[in-house]
Amino acid sequence: MKPAPFAYVRPQGLQHALEALAADPGAKVLAGGQSLVPLLSMRLAAPSTLVDINGLPDLDQVRVDDAGVHVAALARHADVLASPDVRRVQPLVTLALSHVAHATIRNRGTTVGSIVHADAAAEMPMVLALLGGSVTVTSTSGPRTIHASELYAGPLESTVRHDEIAVGASFPGLGAGEGVGFEEVARRHGDYALAGVGAVVRVDGDAVTAARVGFLSLSDVPVVVDVTDALGGVVSPSSTAAAGELALGHLDPAEDLHATAAYRRQLVRVLTARVLGAAFEDAVSRVRGAA
Repeated sequence: MKPAPFAYVRPQGLQHALEALAADPGAKVLAGGQSLVPLLSMRLAAPSTLVDINGLPDLDQVRVDDAGVHVAALARHADVLASPDVRRVQPLVTLALSHVAHATIRNRGTTVGSIVHADAAAEMPMVLALLGGSVTVTSTSGPRTIHASELYAGPLESTVRHDEIAVGASFPGLGAGEGVGFEEVARRHGDYALAGVGAVVRVDGDAVTAARVGFLSLSDVPVVVDVTDALGGVVSPSSTAAAGELALGHLDPAEDLHATAAYRRQLVRVLTARVLGAAFEDAVSRVRGAA
């Protein structure tokens, strides 16, 4: 199937791009195109204008500082994944990106584009939510920052307005005493996950003082659950099982052609235990390595 007809704008500057978006309520931004172009081809999206921002300068940086990781709008997944500074400052970003689709898509797809596409089956929206990150957007009215907790409005729906361009995303760095874990199960590596789970655990010695778990492919939007109380300060088979059951109360696993709802619920239990264990071990090893 071919896309419906649309006008095409390739602006030479950000202001031109913003003006083109503001002039047409049916316009869409084209960055990596790895999500939008298939939707166009299947006529699940039919914008009246495509505003191609790939020619805009200074929007492909990946920057790391004391606050965390900052990814600009045109930075490709592959570039973020390859950065040793990103891996050092916030390893969960690197762990999750290694599961994103295939190398060809990672070479073209953009991390910020994936985040604002708001697909709850994608890795990076969940990572942003789990870490409490944010997205910076701008329009002809000026810039604003959207916290991850306010970004996702529903399936494939974000709170980015039609006349705004997401120019960057920020992921807080790993805090003192923290460790991370990530796992997902897919029919084939690179396919959409049947279920995916990430975790951030903070320790004081061998005691868990905080634990958050994020889930993808298990609800209409990315879901983050604080499981600190369920763990009761320790990571053990019984405490991680309790964390999994707590998380299931916040999720809505669905049945489809690829898996039953019961199977997805079981994946929640298994993967939650695994990532909490991995995040705990990561945190303890980092604390011991810093001592």
